[in-house]
Amino acid sequence: MSRIALVRAPNPSAMTLSGTNSYVIDAGGGEAVVIDPGPAIDRHLDALVANAAQRGLRITTVLLTHGHPDHAPGAAPLRARTGARVLAHPFSDVPRNDDVQLEADLCIGDIALRIIDAPGHTFEHIAIYDPGERALFTGDVILGEGTVVIAPPGGAMRPYQATLRRFRDEFSDAQRIYGGHGPIVEDAQAKIAEYIAHREARQHELLRALALGPKTIPELVLAIYGETRPILWPAMARQMLAYLIALTHEGVVEARGLPRAMTDEETAILNPAWESIVGAEHAPLVEAELGAMLKLDTLYEYRLD
Repeated sequence: MSRIALVRAPNPSAMTLSGTNSYVIDAGGGEAVVIDPGPAIDRHLDALVANAAQRGLRITTVLLTHGHPDHAPGAAPLRARTGARVLAHPFSDVPRNDDVQLEADLCIGDIALRIIDAPGHTFEHIAIYDPGERALFTGDVILGEGTVVIAPPGGAMRPYQATLRRFRDEFSDAQRIYGGHGPIVEDAQAKIAEYIAHREARQHELLRALALGPKTIPELVLAIYGETRPILWPAMARQMLAYLIALTHEGVVEARGLPRAMTDEETAILNPAWESIVGAEHAPLVEAELGAMLKLDTLYEYRLD
């Protein structure tokens, strides 16, 4: 029987899918570890405490994969309820008791969890491996369904791809993936390979589009993703930006600022009014996920160098 219980937060949205996945792990000796307590929703925190209590456990440690507002705010009230210590990446801005030691085993109760530095989605992201369960907790590096947005300045494409390759190369014995959203993945290796292939395929599409001539990010979004889902264009634009920053740095692509103002459509794609798209409740999460603090005030045209 697995030591791991999934408790899903009641915060469904376009960005969180069916909600944020929190995990309660029986560490032995009556101790429980919670990975990603999610948003500070009372009934979700009640469910976490109840899950542990029903198994005769007390929550002693809270681990945060990263600090986004759908994963971390529940840590402080859960600590207040249980006295648990809160641990996060050394780069995290989230209030915590201590930093986790990266690339080391965190021993709790009868188990040793491997803490993996996993940059890309954010630079303060960790993943966690439980060798006894052959379980890889991936936060927002790999989800149970769909793909992940990598948005500058909080995220970067090449570190993200390196993290995926590291999962493939160093954790080939992982059987299941417990992601930050979506269902549990039963075939970890197939999902890792799928994610690696998806990123490579998307870059090939971008380069093929630029081979036909110079393009701005809004033009790339329409050329690659099509015109049928305008609500997703801003997220797609930030994804294109992550690729283009990497390709420009590598000397594959050249960027040239255009001496004109953006059109209304270009502004809506590059710097949208997020509240008008997703509503005031979800806007802070979307802004954190998509790097909305980075205002794209200049329209750039990209060409193959």
